[in-house]
Amino acid sequence: MKKFGLFIIGITAAITILCSLGALAGLAISAAILYVGIHFYLKSTSTFSKVVWALVAIAGLLTATANIPGFIGLTAIVVLWYILRKWDGSNNQQSFAAPKSDDPFTNFENQWKELTK
Repeated sequence: MKKFGLFIIGITAAITILCSLGALAGLAISAAILYVGIHFYLKSTSTFSKVVWALVAIAGLLTATANIPGFIGLTAIVVLWYILRKWDGSNNQQSFAAPKSDDPFTNFENQWKELTK
């Protein structure tokens, strides 16, 4: 029953991602404009260029924050990633314990550690 619920949520998240591909592309472009504005603001030396690049960064920030469907698509990507991680999580449990051996020297060392605690 748990896998069925994960399957339904995963299908819903996948459909949401497909429906918001355009908004995700707009969000990526807005983030790129914001990054370029901040990058060149930090590299510029004159006051005029700092003002221009600050305005570019502010424009990128405003367009990114106004893109609510893009953020919904991002949350759907995170949900789908979480579901894919949980899908086979019970089958891929790794144990890092060393296997017990029948070597008498190893057993002696283990018993000695227990005695000296």
